[in-house]
Amino acid sequence: MSAKSKSRSLQSPHLAEAVDRNIKALMEVRRQMEKNKNPGDKLANRITMFSGSMIFVYLHIAWFGIWIAVNLGFTEIAPFDPFPFGLLTMIVSLEAIFLSAFVLISQNRMAEISDKRADLDLHINLLAEYEITKILRLVDAIADHLKLKEGSDPELVELEEEVHPQSVLRAIEAREKAKR
Repeated sequence: MSAKSKSRSLQSPHLAEAVDRNIKALMEVRRQMEKNKNPGDKLANRITMFSGSMIFVYLHIAWFGIWIAVNLGFTEIAPFDPFPFGLLTMIVSLEAIFLSAFVLISQNRMAEISDKRADLDLHINLLAEYEITKILRLVDAIADHLKLKEGSDPELVELEEEVHPQSVLRAIEAREKAKR
């Protein structure tokens, strides 16, 4: 086994070099996106991650339990927020407002990333469609030159036509309108 193939098998034993290279490129893009986040986005993500964890739930269960126990007189600490716990309600309401804002900030950031990925997917798909159309035309020309019957397939002629994304989008919209 050569040193190159041995090092490749240690990195990713079942992946082709192109796949491994793409994974590294994607990881680098993610690292760059993380690096380019502003401090507010980073803080919002951290808060959102923490508030979505079981530790957050357990802390709130303990906090509410202690608060209620103290204010119902079950402890030696003097009650400071009698039933119906107006102060607790206000604090929890404020917390909910801020947590909602942090979650929305994080979701907006994730939507932005998702849009960029969708744009990249669309670009790659359009490029692949263009390349496949060119290959089909070339293969059809070869089949015609060799006088193969496969070269006269009517479906091939249709597939050789270049696809225009705007036409496809208009056709989808027209069908959706017709359904309504």
